[in-house]
Amino acid sequence: MYPQPVEIRNHISLAPYTTFGIGGPARFFCTITNEHDLVEALHYAKKNDLDAFILGGGSNLLISDEFYEGLVLHIAILGVTTTANGIYDVGAGESWDAFVQRAVNDNCAGIECLAGIPGTVGGTPVQNVGAYGQEVAETIVSVRVYDTESRSFSDLTAAQCGFHYRQSIFNSTEAGRYIVTRVRYALHPNAAPKLAYADLQKHFSANPTPSLAEVAAAVREVRRAKGMFIVAGDPDCRSAGSFFKNPIVDEAVILQLALILNIGFAEIPRYPATPGRVKLPAAWLLEQAGFHKGFTLGRAGISSRHTLALINRGGAMAADIIALRNEIQRTVEARFGIKLQQEPVQLGR
Repeated sequence: MYPQPVEIRNHISLAPYTTFGIGGPARFFCTITNEHDLVEALHYAKKNDLDAFILGGGSNLLISDEFYEGLVLHIAILGVTTTANGIYDVGAGESWDAFVQRAVNDNCAGIECLAGIPGTVGGTPVQNVGAYGQEVAETIVSVRVYDTESRSFSDLTAAQCGFHYRQSIFNSTEAGRYIVTRVRYALHPNAAPKLAYADLQKHFSANPTPSLAEVAAAVREVRRAKGMFIVAGDPDCRSAGSFFKNPIVDEAVILQLALILNIGFAEIPRYPATPGRVKLPAAWLLEQAGFHKGFTLGRAGISSRHTLALINRGGAMAADIIALRNEIQRTVEARFGIKLQQEPVQLGR
């Protein structure tokens, strides 16, 4: 029996496929449920000289207001298989938070601090998703990909993925080359949860040995309090999560900041990065530059609960978010000499 031909739809609005609720229409749109469909859709794009864009959960994405002339491939490949030793093979289209909950229910540690993060499994290796002291790079064994150069499928090891802070080859040196179809994770059966993050340690100060389920629930509650957990009808959730990456700077920059702000060296929050360099909280930089929770600029704004979340206050377009982004970047760079980098992927101008 021959596979059914892939269905290509026309003029599909992309806004409903993003957590921002922003984005113009795509000329062509295709839902990908298996690897055969992916190959067929890419062949269609090549035959018709179309750019192709890979769309996952839309949680780390800002789409232009303009008409996208290419083909959008919405990755919806499902399926989770597991073995007794904690190896999980997961389709790229599976809900990330649902997978975290399954692992927690199975009493497998390794991703419990990543509960409540929106989006799909396929996006996690691309951004090396991390939060509250964990990164997916700690548990990824391999990533199954389609290589658009060799036009073949392969399994890349974690080492080949080149994981760094919020980075991999998929969003840096090899951006656009690979399309993730499945991810394999090695979790830890019957292990204790990770409590490396100060806020979690404080939360469980009276309960030093919480269960995986308790940690995952606490993380979701913290994210909910910050407007970073998707709740229908909550305007603070119309965002792409943290909009700016925490900058990594030379240690000498800390002294410069202390002089600029006329505060003590020890008062500047930072975390060790690489030798001679530290990571600065981008949220702290925004606040020092005058961009506080609840700040508004037209139809765009900053979440009332999280300084790093730029939000669609209602009826915003990509241009509104970009205007706010530019204003923040200009001000922070002018005041502190630090150029903030946008974290969400951007489609279109």
